Amino acid sequence: MAETDANKPKKKKDAGKAPEPKTVAEAKSLEEIPYWQLTDDEVLLRSPEPEDEYKTSDSWRVFRIMGEFVGGFDNMATVTRGVSIFGSARTPEDDEMYQAARETARLLAEAGLEIITGGGPGIMEAANRGAYEAGKVSVGCNIELPFEQTANPYQTKSLSFKYFFVRKTIFIKYSNAYIIFPGGFGTMDELFEALTLIQTKKIRNFPVVLFGSQYWRGLLAWVTSTMLNEKYIGEADLSLIHLTDSPSEAVNFIIKTSGALEKKPVGRKIR
Repeated sequence: MAETDANKPKKKKDAGKAPEPKTVAEAKSLEEIPYWQLTDDEVLLRSPEPEDEYKTSDSWRVFRIMGEFVGGFDNMATVTRGVSIFGSARTPEDDEMYQAARETARLLAEAGLEIITGGGPGIMEAANRGAYEAGKVSVGCNIELPFEQTANPYQTKSLSFKYFFVRKTIFIKYSNAYIIFPGGFGTMDELFEALTLIQTKKIRNFPVVLFGSQYWRGLLAWVTSTMLNEKYIGEADLSLIHLTDSPSEAVNFIIKTSGALEKKPVGRKIR
């Protein structure tokens, strides 16, 4: 019977391949197949199909999102002097940018600031490592990815998020400044979100440091020669961007402009 099974040739022909899921329900059923390691973000952002039996599942998913916000807020409640450091997860330990991020984080931590990263390898590991080695607060906001990100071991406080937008809210809410090391799309995303919030006055007194002049020079040249020249942005929009190649200069700029050290640390949580 097995040899005459009408489905057998098709399975053999399509071995290792999964059909494109048409509904959220089908997408969830494919999560165990390596190629279809769907994240909660992807399932949430998938448009429902007319035949989807679970059209109301997005409404119930709000409770999971709410729980993730509550957990993040509760765990980060004592972080009042945070500085987030971003950069590529692909930066190796022997890279000069890894060492610069490690030194920058150490100096910030020794000055009384709390280091926040995405919790993964590369620049994130370097920054957490600098704060950890200084014996200070080293926060990692880890994210669930299809190909799992391994949390680095230099975290004194480790959080895990399913949704990128929840995680990004935590970065903004608990940071007094951003330091952006060379990186890819994710790094650019964090950079331009911060600049957008500054431009629209959703946040105030939020310095953004770009570390690595050679890496950022081309982007800044385009921003000033094209975006600014075409009047899509104003000079004031770039007033808090600081370009540097020096860990000590980055730290001094943040201390001077963020006002973070003027904040009193939280003594206890208010419930």
